[in-house]
Amino acid sequence: HTLYFLDHTALDLIIKSLKSPTMVCEGTHFDGKIPHTFVIFGASGDLAKKKIYPTLWWLYRDDLLPKPTKFCGYARSKLSIASLKASCLQYMKVQPHEQAKYEEFWALNEYVAGSYDGRTGFELLNQQLELMENKNKANRIFYLALPPSVFEEVTVNIKQICMSVCGWNRVIIEKPFGRDDASSQALSDHLAGLFHEEQLYRIDHYLGKEMVQNLMTIRFGNKILSSTWNRENIASVLITFKEPFGTQGRGGYFDEFGIIRDVMQNHLLQILSLVAMEKPVSCHPDDIRDEKVKVLKSIEALTVDDMVLGQYVGNPAGTTEDARTGYLEDPTVDKNSTTPTYALGVLKINNERWQGVPFILRCGKALNERKAEVRIQYQDVPGDIFEGSTKRNELVIRVQPGEALYFKMMTKSPGITFDIEETELDLTYEHRYKDSYLPDAYERLILDVFCGSQMHFVRSDELREAWRIFTPILHKIERERVQPITYQYGSRGPKQADRKCEENNFKYSGSYKWHGSKPATSNL
Repeated sequence: HTLYFLDHTALDLIIKSLKSPTMVCEGTHFDGKIPHTFVIFGASGDLAKKKIYPTLWWLYRDDLLPKPTKFCGYARSKLSIASLKASCLQYMKVQPHEQAKYEEFWALNEYVAGSYDGRTGFELLNQQLELMENKNKANRIFYLALPPSVFEEVTVNIKQICMSVCGWNRVIIEKPFGRDDASSQALSDHLAGLFHEEQLYRIDHYLGKEMVQNLMTIRFGNKILSSTWNRENIASVLITFKEPFGTQGRGGYFDEFGIIRDVMQNHLLQILSLVAMEKPVSCHPDDIRDEKVKVLKSIEALTVDDMVLGQYVGNPAGTTEDARTGYLEDPTVDKNSTTPTYALGVLKINNERWQGVPFILRCGKALNERKAEVRIQYQDVPGDIFEGSTKRNELVIRVQPGEALYFKMMTKSPGITFDIEETELDLTYEHRYKDSYLPDAYERLILDVFCGSQMHFVRSDELREAWRIFTPILHKIERERVQPITYQYGSRGPKQADRKCEENNFKYSGSYKWHGSKPATSNL
């Protein structure tokens, strides 16, 4: 028998064969032979050195980028490649045996210093890009790791001066996408005047996380779940994001936006739309996003009665400086600030599947643990014969830390007695997929941009609906200076939030004991 080894030509043939009408969704349009140039605006900033450069290096290290890909940073600071390389090093996770490849990666990098408002800097940048591409046909990706204040000028200059003439152009935009419905719409209109929607990639890094991407498969690939995913069986849905630290002396930026804009209106609402949407007609990105928009349209705008707002105070017994410092004691925060650092909101979806099922979004800083999860709580068993000792079933999808999917259920306790207790069907990734490497969310998302897949990016109509739900409450909080409830650093948050969960058919029994991590060697 002749053995055929897969080389790049064979791989190209496989990719071509995938381009059937049902398969043109995920990562199939990959121009492996055409030069690509990746431009990072704001290259001297925190996001670039902590996330973007490390992500590009990991993709390059793992040979996931098209072969002729080069990188060019742009910012106001006068930097050399050597100083940029030095400032990124601690975030790059370079192993000793990767040193040669790491040097190769930086050899593909250039940097241009220039202002964001004039044409001159962008003309210099374009000359540099043409030089890197040898004036050949090339595709260009522009990553805007920039404050919103310079967004408009930069995008106009990109459009007028820096666009690739022969290849495609794609623009990645970071949040915040405005601060309310009007500012977001103005930004969307501005971008729509410059680029087509298929050129725009609004990044929400939660859509790149393993378990968030898994939601579609869990729901639509399992009959046992898809049959019970409705108001007849589900009592409530709780989507949680918790951080165990405060603003760490950098509260100035946060104070301008608050936890609702920072986490709830984007990350948590995106997860809600994936949990609640109807089955799309295919896996095509636009079919999925159509369903997400449809479910968001069924949600009424939030009111003050739907919310619990909190703001943390220092814990005098705290072991760190951050723990002893309350939000208002952060030197960068206004002493009279009413900006919430904790928020709980109850959303109702007015459609046939979900009417009457509360979707509770909960997020906060300076809490007792780091956690992001979705908790689907099922109804009580009707006709109970166990004298009230049964607890509700729950499907828990843990996004971080330690990806897991587990189902809490009742069983007879082992042994001679006939007691019943809670246990779980458990899929913890580090046990089941011991040696799997789970890429960082940014790795998946940046690779999606190279491939032209917009499945995990936010479309302008999704954004419009999200702001419609949250703008009235945000304006009311700011206009009336609604006073948040104080909670101590390191606690579970305001007690009123637990009561709000109870009122909305979420029962917390506190009796369940997670079995803890089994010893496992893993690189997760």
